Amino acid sequence: MLRWQIAIQEYRGNMTIVHKAGDPHKNAYGLSRWGLPNTPDNSAYVPENAEPQILFEIINITDLGTEFFEKAISKIKIAIFSLLYFTKIAKMEL
Repeated sequence: MLRWQIAIQEYRGNMTIVHKAGDPHKNAYGLSRWGLPNTPDNSAYVPENAEPQILFEIINITDLGTEFFEKAISKIKIAIFSLLYFTKIAKMEL
């Protein structure tokens, strides 16, 4: 289950997990397995007094090519133009 929790944690808040028994399908399902003990010989071991870790990814923007920035600037220009255009229309309707 831990592997699945890690794999789907980025979608938290956007999904609901619903348990469906494996009996009709005759295959194994997550809740039919005993969980592994939280011991040092377990690869997913987390000590009880461990400090929580905050993991994040750092992107070095110097590694990004000019194409990335050109696309970003283009999208920003479109967004600003749209905002100005619709603001002008809204003022005209008042």
